[in-house]
Amino acid sequence: MLNKEKIFKELKKLKGVINKNYKVKSIGLFGSYANNMQKDTSDIDFLVEFEKGADLIHYIGLSLYLEEFFNTKVELISKPTLKEELREQILQEVIYE
Repeated sequence: MLNKEKIFKELKKLKGVINKNYKVKSIGLFGSYANNMQKDTSDIDFLVEFEKGADLIHYIGLSLYLEEFFNTKVELISKPTLKEELREQILQEVIYE
């Protein structure tokens, strides 16, 4: 079963590809995988900060790429679009490699 350590190990390998192809400045893990509370049905929650010039195509492309790579549903949240009521909780919980 996938876990936090495996996700970070794979993200490290993918760093060059996702930075170049999807203009990713930083990517962090939060939610059930970050807290080691994942189930077989859990999605992987990523908090992403994109470089200047990134657009919806980069966002969707990254989401699809990660879903295919990890073979599970991925939830991407862009840092600037964090809802105010969730912002503090997610920012305290997020783990970067």
